[in-house]
Amino acid sequence: MSPRGRAIVWQAAALGAAGALVGLAALEAASNLKARGIASGFAYLGRAAGFEIAPGPLPYSARDTYARALAVGLVNTLRVSLAGIVLATVMGVMLGLARLSKVRALSLPAAGYLEVVRNTPLLLQLLVWYSLWQVLPGPRAALHPLPGVLLCNRGLFLPSLSERPALSGFDIRGGLSLSPEFGALLLCLATYTAAFLGEIVRGGVLSVGRGQTEAAAALGLSRARTLRLVVLPQALRVMVPPATSQFLNLAKNASLGVAIGYPELIAVTGSTLNQTGQAIEAIALATLVYLAVSLSFSLAVHLWRRGRW
Repeated sequence: MSPRGRAIVWQAAALGAAGALVGLAALEAASNLKARGIASGFAYLGRAAGFEIAPGPLPYSARDTYARALAVGLVNTLRVSLAGIVLATVMGVMLGLARLSKVRALSLPAAGYLEVVRNTPLLLQLLVWYSLWQVLPGPRAALHPLPGVLLCNRGLFLPSLSERPALSGFDIRGGLSLSPEFGALLLCLATYTAAFLGEIVRGGVLSVGRGQTEAAAALGLSRARTLRLVVLPQALRVMVPPATSQFLNLAKNASLGVAIGYPELIAVTGSTLNQTGQAIEAIALATLVYLAVSLSFSLAVHLWRRGRW
């Protein structure tokens, strides 16, 4: 038998053994659950959840099913992840370029920020952001950072196309609103990921040969145009793979929202597990959802890179 044939046989045997182990574990788990009178399977997804979730982009009430509740958790996870990716990318590029600046008033604070944020626990940073939000004034003394924008310990309120937020009794109504939990988690994820993206941007820019910048200068391009037209397009090849990993980490780190009461996928999964007692199914479903999201994002980036380069 050829070496390739032997490799295929060994791989098939390894997959068969792994499948057999998984099957035996599943049968043993089903037997133990049945002996203890614990229901198994995913039929619970069609039952009414019976617990409330803070209002969000997807309508939900306690009469809705567990499947609907998990969909709400997934939407909340994707919402904070996508917003965090956009904000972290902007901040990361600015930090990376500031780190490269010859102006020490820019490079030193950027370097200090990178070192502090990258070397402190993410959960600690999340609790700091949430605590800072809680010390904001109440609705009656809300801050006005921009016209039509209100900021208080109840959240961030923004004007919509049809109305502006305004004080009504002891609360602020109208317009668009972001809860303190969403705001704290978004800021934490963005600032933390931006620190790593800043180093990725710096490394990508430094990977471009000096001859490229010297040629651009010889053509009369300014430093800003050289950076935008010559350096960054070439640096993207180096920056995209590690940046993709950081974006995936951001999406997975959104699960820390459970620590401050943000109703993301893990928080909803925990409530489902406590109500139904079906831990294996609830955890397996959450794992599959995170896996699907990560693989889909990785595939999208791969297709984008292949089409671009």
